[in-house]
Amino acid sequence: MIGGLISLLIVGLLAGWIAGQITRGSGFGLLGNLLVGVIGAFVGGVLFWVLGLTAQNLIGQVVTAVVGAVVALFIAAKLKNKA
Repeated sequence: MIGGLISLLIVGLLAGWIAGQITRGSGFGLLGNLLVGVIGAFVGGVLFWVLGLTAQNLIGQVVTAVVGAVVALFIAAKLKNKA
């Protein structure tokens, strides 16, 4: 249980950093991107689950989290611009 939570946080932090690199200019700084990455790891898991896809290993988990983080950063940037 705790090991899974720690690995989710680590994968989410890594995904946030990668997503920040992908979406240069529309991010929220390093700490903001890392936080969105942790949220994105959850979003990516849900998104892939809805599509019927699963991550079988660490690389798959990172890809899932990065996709979710990019989606979360995109949505957050759109909401930030509307405010």
